Amino acid sequence: MRVIREPLFHFLLLGAAIFAVYDVATRHKSDKPGQILVTQGTIENLATGFKRTWQRPPTEEELQGVVRDYIREEAAYREALALGLDQDDMIVRRRLQQKLEFLSDDLATRTEPSDAELQSFLQAHTGLFQSEPLFSFRQIYFNPQLHGGNLHRAMARTLEDLQRTGSRANTTDLGDPFLLERSFENVSLSDVKRTFGDQFASALAALRLGMWQGPIDSGYGTHLVFVAQHSEGRLPALSEVRDQVRREWLDAKRKEVTDKFYQAILSRYKVRIELPEEKKVAQVH
Repeated sequence: MRVIREPLFHFLLLGAAIFAVYDVATRHKSDKPGQILVTQGTIENLATGFKRTWQRPPTEEELQGVVRDYIREEAAYREALALGLDQDDMIVRRRLQQKLEFLSDDLATRTEPSDAELQSFLQAHTGLFQSEPLFSFRQIYFNPQLHGGNLHRAMARTLEDLQRTGSRANTTDLGDPFLLERSFENVSLSDVKRTFGDQFASALAALRLGMWQGPIDSGYGTHLVFVAQHSEGRLPALSEVRDQVRREWLDAKRKEVTDKFYQAILSRYKVRIELPEEKKVAQVH
């Protein structure tokens, strides 16, 4: 239904959720002092929880035990609140915050995005989904420490020989010993960066295809490089990445609803932040 997608509808749900939280937080105030009321609805919920755990209904004795545990828990909870044991307890505070945020998360996941919304999200966040450039290349490594002042002369001589033979060049005995492979097939730009460093990857992306070029510096030394293939990254069609786009859309929607959730809650409070004395002095000047 179209009304489900309207922002007003979400704000109504948001308000209802906040009211529900307030109702839960104040439910004990409706009880008479010193009285714990176990309603029939509570008993049914306890029986349902038992069945979900044990895959069978509780016996009469087991149900009495579950109700007894609930009453003890309720009494202990009230006594703990009366003693202020919930105050300044970070674990309790964070757990309550998580339970509150579960409500806003539920609002965010109730709406299923349309293909038009997903396509719009895909176009607006291309960086999340665009495939990386791929490279197929060969490299010959030269160790600057081994060649010293003769490095550029040795590389220029090797490069001249390679340019005469091109892709047919036998590079087995050329260059210096190196731990990495001499040939790489369909390697992503991020993998090139991790392996050779940003400087090498940037230079590789600018090289022309089908010819030996260099010197190209890396974190290891310097190289002569032959790029056989270079495919640019592309933005895939929605049909190829729909599940991924949907996950990212839901995450973004969840954050949006959570932000609005806190805006609605904080609108009921006046927030004052006390500054240290030295900052107050700095502000005066």
